[in-house]
Amino acid sequence: MKILLLLSILFSLFASNSYSSDCVILLHGLSRTESSFSKMEQTLSDSSYVVINNTYPSSKYEIEKLAEDAISDSIIKCSDSNKIHFVTHSLGGILVRQYLSSNSIDNLGRVVMLAPPNKGSEVTDNLKNNYVYKIINGPAGSQLGTDSASVPNKLGSADFEVGIIAGNSTINPILSFMLPNPDDGKVSVESTKLEGMTDHIEMPVSHTFILSDDDVIDQVIHFLKKGEFRPID
Repeated sequence: MKILLLLSILFSLFASNSYSSDCVILLHGLSRTESSFSKMEQTLSDSSYVVINNTYPSSKYEIEKLAEDAISDSIIKCSDSNKIHFVTHSLGGILVRQYLSSNSIDNLGRVVMLAPPNKGSEVTDNLKNNYVYKIINGPAGSQLGTDSASVPNKLGSADFEVGIIAGNSTINPILSFMLPNPDDGKVSVESTKLEGMTDHIEMPVSHTFILSDDDVIDQVIHFLKKGEFRPID
């Protein structure tokens, strides 16, 4: 009887520890929805992560409000997790930087940014006063320029583990014409870089499809587990 009781206690402890899985918060890009991260969400779930993939109104508010609302809500849903990681696309990476500039996460894990405009984008410089651009991208879209007053350039360096994947292939030659090469059609490779970053790689993908590429997803999981990307031949 005592042996059975001991085994029951050990099983309960093991089950409790295994339940407290790491949590990954996904933050999609400007004018996108949670469905853009559906493949990433499924793959991370299959890898035993708790995944929080919420839509936030990216084209409705400024970056400061978007960051506070979207991330605070997601963190609550990760309350039973050991570590809280982030995987972001484009604007989502700027939201993480904005949030961490004025908030701390005690159990913060690692961050992977896909195609983040960490130094802003020349596309915004050229189009932020365009009526159609403003309608589609809203207040946050106008905050992503390359000047020193833009939100990305006011946030400073990273003091957390962050791996950045930049795309160097484009499907939008018109927007690429506005950008320094190489670029992904929305953001230049150089603009994705961030002082204090842990690792940075380029991959042959576009801004639109970087978050659903199989090789990119593999690199994301590798960084979350190891704190570095796989070497690229």
